[in-house]
Amino acid sequence: MAIPATGVAPSVEDLARRDRKPSVTSRPRKAKITLWSVIKTLLFYAMLIFLAVGMLLPFLWMITTSLEPPGTAFSYPPKILPTTFDLTSYRQLFTLVPFARYFLNTLIVTAATVVGQTIFCSTAAYAFARLQFIGRKALFILFLATMMIPFQVTMIPLFLMVFQLGWVNTYFGLIGPGISSAFGIFLLRQAFLTIPRDYQDAARIDGASEWTVFFRIFLPLTKPALATVGVFSFMGTWNDLLWPLLVSRDEEHRTLELGLAYFNASASAFQQPNWPLMMAAAVVVLVPVLAVYIFAQRYFVAGISLSGVK
Repeated sequence: MAIPATGVAPSVEDLARRDRKPSVTSRPRKAKITLWSVIKTLLFYAMLIFLAVGMLLPFLWMITTSLEPPGTAFSYPPKILPTTFDLTSYRQLFTLVPFARYFLNTLIVTAATVVGQTIFCSTAAYAFARLQFIGRKALFILFLATMMIPFQVTMIPLFLMVFQLGWVNTYFGLIGPGISSAFGIFLLRQAFLTIPRDYQDAARIDGASEWTVFFRIFLPLTKPALATVGVFSFMGTWNDLLWPLLVSRDEEHRTLELGLAYFNASASAFQQPNWPLMMAAAVVVLVPVLAVYIFAQRYFVAGISLSGVK
């Protein structure tokens, strides 16, 4: 027990009073709730709900219209939720136009593009991140520079290249230009750089080849980033309209977006637009994208965090 500088030892009562006295520093601080903080919180959540409802209204109207009979799309008062579940529009969609063929074409093109981007972007990103060769940094900067060029600038040279190869109106023409992207390479390179070099060195000491290091160490540790590249590739290819419009010439090679554009144009030109039929087509196009995004959402967020892209 420490004796004060005065040389007088504290009494027992003083020690007991000091022990009973609560410590100011150890007391937990309580959050001060004021009327203004409650009002700010309520206004914040009200704004979020308002924005969420505003974003969901077009989707609800699209689904409701696709399930209603023709002629009720613009009835008053407007219907937000469906009152009937008439699937006639969905049945007509697959009988009036070859929508099943469009769906299969889009599925083939999208799956091949996703697989191609995963393979080519991951191998190129590993080379830029872990291999040492002359001109590596200059070549990577050149790759990044291509991200600044709009697709409309390279569209004509790319089409001429595909035409010279004889790939117009073929699956190769639809798939070939999209099997690699500078953004995918950049995203995966950033993810590979987060892996400690000790893993690579330890594997090489154990006799692992470069391909073994790539397949057994780097790819399993960067699954979220690979899933992110896959989601971006899927959404970009599935919703693409311009490139299939240039390359495909007949219905056998049309994709969903292109078929939907032709369908809307023909319906608007020759007769009164059949809104339930058009909304049913839009739902068919939209549902796979939403399903993939919901399934891969946690990988998508983790991949963005892993690669350090904000």
